Amino acid sequence: MQKPAPRQLTVIDHPLVQHKLTLMRRRDTSSAQFRQLLREISHLLGYEVTRDLPLEPVQIETPLMPMQAMQLSGKKLCFVSIMRAGDGLLQGLLDLVPSARVGHVGLYRDHESLQAVKYYFKMPQALSERLCLVVDPMLATGNSAVAALDVLKEAGAKDIRFLCLVAAPEGVAALTSAHPDVPIFTAALDERLNEKGYILPGLGDAGDRLFGTK
Repeated sequence: MQKPAPRQLTVIDHPLVQHKLTLMRRRDTSSAQFRQLLREISHLLGYEVTRDLPLEPVQIETPLMPMQAMQLSGKKLCFVSIMRAGDGLLQGLLDLVPSARVGHVGLYRDHESLQAVKYYFKMPQALSERLCLVVDPMLATGNSAVAALDVLKEAGAKDIRFLCLVAAPEGVAALTSAHPDVPIFTAALDERLNEKGYILPGLGDAGDRLFGTK
C-alpha cells in the first residue's frame, strides 16, 4: 500500500498523464516511443508545475485595437536537468517555454553505496532571481536529487521546484527531509524500492529506456 503523500508532494493525476505513463511503463515500449511519450507527458506536467507563475500587464496592439494583456513577469525561468535522463523531460519543457535558461547537473549513482557522485555542473547567471525547475524522471533513493539541490542552493538558487515522472516513498522522504522548502511534483507515487534501489513497480532505468542503452 502506498504511503500518504506529504504536503510537499503533488501527484498530477490528469487522465492524459496517467494514460501516457501507463504506456511508458510497458516493457515492450520501444526507445523511440518512450522518448516521444516522455516529451508529451512533460508538456502536461509542465502546465501543472508552472500554473502559478507571476504575471504582469503589458500594453499591446492586436490587429484590431490596443489592449492590456498579461505576460510572464520577472527573470526568465531556469530548467535544471539532472543528467542524463533529465534531458528527456527538459526537451518537452523547452517546447513550452523556449526562452527559459538551462542548467545541467551531472550525477551518477555509485552502485555499491547508492550515493550520488557529481561530475558536471553548469548554470546560468542570477540563479537567486529565477524560479529553478529541477527535472529527473525518477525519484528513487533521493540521493541524486538531494545532491543536485545542495549544489544548486550553493550556487545561489532560492526558489526551486522538483519535477519527476515516478517517485518512491523513500525518495520523497529523503528529499523532503533534506530540502523541506522544495515542492515535489510527480505523475505517480509508487510502492517502494527494491534492494538495488530501483522503484517498484516503476518503469525500469529511465536513461537506458530513453537512449536505448543497457
